Amino acid sequence: MLGFSIIDEQIWLIILLRVFRIRVLGEIVEMGLSKKIIALSFGVVSLLGFSLVQSATAEERIVSIPVGDQNMIATLETASQENAPIAILLHGFTGTRDELPVKETDEGVFSRMARLMAEQGVSSLRIDFRGSGESDGKWEDTTFSSQIKDAVTAIAWIRAQDAFKGGKLALIGWSQGGLVASHAAAARSDVDSVVLMAPATNPLVTFIGLFGKELVEKAMSSDPETPITASLPWGVDTTLKARFYQELPITSPLAAAAQYDGPLMVIMAQKDALITPQPAIGEAWMRYHNGEEKLLVLDTDHVWSAFEGPKMIDEQVVPAILEWFEEQL
Repeated sequence: MLGFSIIDEQIWLIILLRVFRIRVLGEIVEMGLSKKIIALSFGVVSLLGFSLVQSATAEERIVSIPVGDQNMIATLETASQENAPIAILLHGFTGTRDELPVKETDEGVFSRMARLMAEQGVSSLRIDFRGSGESDGKWEDTTFSSQIKDAVTAIAWIRAQDAFKGGKLALIGWSQGGLVASHAAAARSDVDSVVLMAPATNPLVTFIGLFGKELVEKAMSSDPETPITASLPWGVDTTLKARFYQELPITSPLAAAAQYDGPLMVIMAQKDALITPQPAIGEAWMRYHNGEEKLLVLDTDHVWSAFEGPKMIDEQVVPAILEWFEEQL
């Protein structure tokens, strides 16, 4: 059984920051508005197979993706290179599409990753799951199934865009987003590669560790529509309907990985206090998956040292992903 008795203060701070995230939409930001991100390089550079000229321009714009009668908001970051592969970024529990703020920067983990990837020739779509961020819906209605549906819908939306028809498509999922990515990849035959960053692997154990056995058992026996309010260790409450908890024992990311035979890269953190023990959890993904695969265990925590600054993300996480994409896409 995985050990979750010791959850370090950083994990609680992650969720606390997400719970209290303030959504600000400036007057100059409108649906479909584009902004230019200029990446300058000295000389002609070729990095990991993705061509980069002296001045590469990536276009970033906000898009709305229909999911039934609701809209899912996402940021599409398009690399300047023709036929660039695209990655869909799937955020974690209580997160949003830009993800956790990175110290000493004005970016989140995902918004920074998206910019760095675009500069090296990889486009991206980072989504707010319904009920999170700017997307329609209520947080309390969130389930694994709803997020998997959102991810599958995002894949279909990308495939319907002229710019990406027939191109290479990858998924990048962090924490609970990794759980979602594994299921979305199993559901779609047109996913060309998957990268999982500290993926939630045993959700029942994880959420018992977060909310306690008594609350989870109560939710299991309640009507699916019953709101269940969990008091987190620092006193903050979060409310999800019982149906969220009722999916915990029947959702298996490893089983989903066994149904996906495409290229899979799993990046784990040796100091992760939430997805533990390592490297055993990472190795489990390798055992269940059949296909081209790679396990990378970095000397960092669950948030890729974002509380310390961007060094880990810039120098290890993103380069490893780009190298993997160069080999597989």
